[in-house]
Amino acid sequence: MSRTTAFYTPDKDREGLHPAKAQREDLPHALILGDSISIGYTGQVRDRLQDICNIHRPEDNCGDTWYGLTKIDEWLGTRTWDVIHFNWGLHDLCYRHPESKVYGNRDKIRGHISVEPDAYAHHLEELTSIIQRRTRALVWASITFIPEHEAGRFQCDDQRYNRIANGIMQARSIPINDLHTLTRRFPSRMFVRAGDVHFTDEAYGLIADAVSAHIRAALRR
Repeated sequence: MSRTTAFYTPDKDREGLHPAKAQREDLPHALILGDSISIGYTGQVRDRLQDICNIHRPEDNCGDTWYGLTKIDEWLGTRTWDVIHFNWGLHDLCYRHPESKVYGNRDKIRGHISVEPDAYAHHLEELTSIIQRRTRALVWASITFIPEHEAGRFQCDDQRYNRIANGIMQARSIPINDLHTLTRRFPSRMFVRAGDVHFTDEAYGLIADAVSAHIRAALRR
């Protein structure tokens, strides 16, 4: 595993996590893996699918693919999942600098990219292989849109990393939930502030609709 920065770990970022409600063992079990964007929509997905399946999510931010490889066995646990909806990328393509005062040490001028494209491809291949063995159905969520003036991320890197991920998923016949196209169309009012990759509750509701629909479809396969 390769990593260019070691000063930031997503363990710090636990705000907005949605603890699982009481589980119904008569229902299927779906696991959501992802960064803070997935933290933002998990609660609404759980509400939409409360009578369809149990929605689980790790109790931390899944960060970049390097971090994912160190934690994936813990997150998967011992269960064979009915569906896993997963994503990595926004943390991988983020530039960070240890002296940056911006949240998460983000700094695309002085910083270094967290995970280079080649390493991202290698890590994602490995993660996908591990996850695919532990679930009956798998759905990949593309990297969401990066707005202009984001402190640690360049616009169009989302598309570059999505191309890498899409190639991996298409080669394995894994369905893709195209959240990038969805969020690219969002008006500015649906982002929490200018230059921020996070969304308002209204926007997370639309994302949750897409995630819920893909989980439903995966359960039918």
